[in-house]
Amino acid sequence: MTNDNKLIRITYLALLVLLLVAPLIGLYPVFVMKLLCFALFACAFNLLLGFTGLLSFGHAAFFGFAAYVTGYFIKSQGWSPELAILAGIVVAAFIGLVFGLVAIRRQGIYFAMITLALAQMVFFICLQAPFTGGEDGLQGVPRGTLFGVLPLASDTTMYYVVVAIFVACFIGITRIVTSPFGQVLKMIRENEPRAISLGYEVDRYKLLAFVLSAGLAGLAGALKTLVMGFATLSDVHWSMSGEVILMSLLGGVGTFFGPVLGAGIVIALQDMLADKVGAWVTVIIGAIFVVCVLAFRKGVVGELRAWMDRRRAKA
Repeated sequence: MTNDNKLIRITYLALLVLLLVAPLIGLYPVFVMKLLCFALFACAFNLLLGFTGLLSFGHAAFFGFAAYVTGYFIKSQGWSPELAILAGIVVAAFIGLVFGLVAIRRQGIYFAMITLALAQMVFFICLQAPFTGGEDGLQGVPRGTLFGVLPLASDTTMYYVVVAIFVACFIGITRIVTSPFGQVLKMIRENEPRAISLGYEVDRYKLLAFVLSAGLAGLAGALKTLVMGFATLSDVHWSMSGEVILMSLLGGVGTFFGPVLGAGIVIALQDMLADKVGAWVTVIIGAIFVVCVLAFRKGVVGELRAWMDRRRAKA
């Protein structure tokens, strides 16, 4: 194991310890849970953009619709949280399958515009469907009892459930990307004609990556509904798709920890500045994004990794 790999593992272990002790050192559990939900959302998006090379402008459809489905089944149908979350994931993956079947036949800006158009259709459904509450959204969604034995009303209990799910998903994404399947996705990203010439069914791989990304985004949306207790139109609005793109680019597309860091920066800035500057927080985040794109084109983690590679090459 190289020194860089040791450093990365030590960093991950330190961050895991920090997550475990966060409620004990005064960090607000609901804020950290919200951050982890959006970090998972950004990781799901990065699986598609960073490791497959597909830029989707419609990921808010999976995130937001799963949030609505989970909230509806818990509040109106009395489902347990694990079943409601599973329903949100299944619905998000199914929508991702439909989106993928339509969009993967195109590339570049055409792919992005198709996903945006389809996502706007989902937004219109959420606006008009009776089970979503229209412009009011779903409010007062109870957390319920996990598997009938673990009450989630306590923020501390809910916090550790979210941490466990996030860590499991992060490890799962890492395993997917480093598996033979993930290597094929990287080859498609780097040189799709080459992958086709080697006999790989590129469309099938891209479709599976799209469905996996949609399902993980749905899980993030479902957890967000449980944590915050509501689902609104902002979850499925096109601006949410732009927000997750910003998180991924800011932290570093194609890196494992980049989207997590990007989500942390964006959510922390929104939380700190919302009460002070109001709507101007969007302008400030946009300005920071422009500066980072100009100064750190590979994102924060991407530039750090490039610096480590240059140092290793000199050594």
